[in-house]
Amino acid sequence: MDNPIIEDLCWRYTVKKYDTSKKIPQEDLDVLFEAMRLSASSINSQPWRFVVIESDEAKERMSNTFAHKYQFNQPHVFDSSHIILFGHNPRYTRDDYAEIVDNGIKDKRTKIEDREAAFGGFMFAELNTDEIGNTGGWTKAQTYISLGNTLHTLARLRIDSTPMEGIDTDLVNEAFKKELDGYQCDVALAIGYRHPQEDYNAKLPKSRRRHNSIIVCI
Repeated sequence: MDNPIIEDLCWRYTVKKYDTSKKIPQEDLDVLFEAMRLSASSINSQPWRFVVIESDEAKERMSNTFAHKYQFNQPHVFDSSHIILFGHNPRYTRDDYAEIVDNGIKDKRTKIEDREAAFGGFMFAELNTDEIGNTGGWTKAQTYISLGNTLHTLARLRIDSTPMEGIDTDLVNEAFKKELDGYQCDVALAIGYRHPQEDYNAKLPKSRRRHNSIIVCI
């Protein structure tokens, strides 16, 4: 299919080996971060925090979290340009949604006299809150929407990536407790540029389920 969107998606794959000599330019990072900020979410809740690991000190902390398991992902920490921790708010409250409502007023989306009415959307968050105030199942799902948007944006920018659920979440959340500030990280993303010779996955053809196996038009 001849379409730039399809070309972008066919270009991207999960990188297995990064070129350590290449770093992502700031102008591309600026585009990426803005695209992440603009990700969609249920009731525009935006229940996420993105911790961008770029310094050697932060990378050392991240590398240490692979002490017990998932060591196959550890080389990406220093080989890639950046690591992004995708955190979600496990206890999303009305106060959190108030930030969304007040930003809507500042951005001229909501009239100030309609502020209280704008909280009507929070009902959906309440429906996804259990008896002890846990919203993690719902907010984690929203964060994966932002991850998908991030992957597509990176492909448009011709920046490679490696989604990593293979992280020790207990150690990651402890190591970056200050930066996550109450948010929970269950997935990370390495970004950078593929190694021209040593990334074996680059040489393999893309394979996906067939249209008639996943798309049903009625």
